[in-house]
Amino acid sequence: MKAFIQGTGSISAQDSTVFPATIREYEGNRLPVADPDYKQWIDIRQIRRMGRVIKMGVGASHISLQDAGLTMPDAIITGTAYGCLADTGVFLNKLVTQQEDMLTPTAFIQSTHNTVAGQIALMLGCHGYNNTFVHGAFSLENALQDGLLLLQEDPARKVLAGALDEITEYSHTILSRFGLYKNAHTQQLLRSGTPGTMAGEGAAFFVLGAEKNARSKAELTGVEMIYRPASAEETAGHIAGFLQRHGLQPADIDLLLTGRNGDVRGDAYYDNIETTLFAGRPVAAFKHFCGEYPTAAAFGMWMAVQALHTGQVPAAAMFKGHAPATLKRVLIWNHQHATHHSLILLTAC
Repeated sequence: MKAFIQGTGSISAQDSTVFPATIREYEGNRLPVADPDYKQWIDIRQIRRMGRVIKMGVGASHISLQDAGLTMPDAIITGTAYGCLADTGVFLNKLVTQQEDMLTPTAFIQSTHNTVAGQIALMLGCHGYNNTFVHGAFSLENALQDGLLLLQEDPARKVLAGALDEITEYSHTILSRFGLYKNAHTQQLLRSGTPGTMAGEGAAFFVLGAEKNARSKAELTGVEMIYRPASAEETAGHIAGFLQRHGLQPADIDLLLTGRNGDVRGDAYYDNIETTLFAGRPVAAFKHFCGEYPTAAAFGMWMAVQALHTGQVPAAAMFKGHAPATLKRVLIWNHQHATHHSLILLTAC
């Protein structure tokens, strides 16, 4: 089953209204979201009660709906690994400091993983299918596959699908203890050649439809996941098989967009397959724009859709080779800790 992407919306460390003409650069060990003015989508009285990740999700979803010229989707599907971390932390902190007494329910209500999808539905008045996938680094891909299945059942539907995650001071401190992050500058991150990367956060949504229309930006041709492959060779075999199932060879891919993040331990996987299976093909990256988080592939997909729609790849995204003069097919290959590999194939309309 294929689908056409008719609208996109992203809130990330980059300002989506000027990216890639203007690229925000960061130095340190994390890339925080460049928060837009949420009042253009959310009533100011509601903003005060919303956590950051909820505002990010609601904002990105509204941008994608506006981009698609759609006021009401038939289904809302989200993916998230961490959920509403900030509200969870607030509730647990009050639980301890107030000795489980006189707790306000707001933080608890907004601490569940499906809060964002529910809030989007409430604000839109959408009573259709509503689902949230909490599958770690596969959360986005499961949301996309669920959307494709819905469109297969009823091609007349319009599906709002996306993914989001936030990072808080608590979670950043905990994850830093595992040696996941390092201080760097985004310009030098991908070629740093040392362990660790920069933490990130963000939200991206897509309006999917079974039929091509005037607003269609790209075609979502295929989505697949690979869990714990035994070796780079096995991963290469899975990628080649994925392409074959869509009638393609590696040479048919105009641009390989990888989840390279500057961590030498994980980037070795990309190096191996880039030089064998995709030898001579242009390679780009996206995590030096948004940082590393479980659903970062959503930003990569948003960036790839923009490139396919405009026919131009940001020069700052290129890692190997030159940006292709003609862009027809983009393969997004992302992995987290070399255990969760995902493939998203996009084709120009």
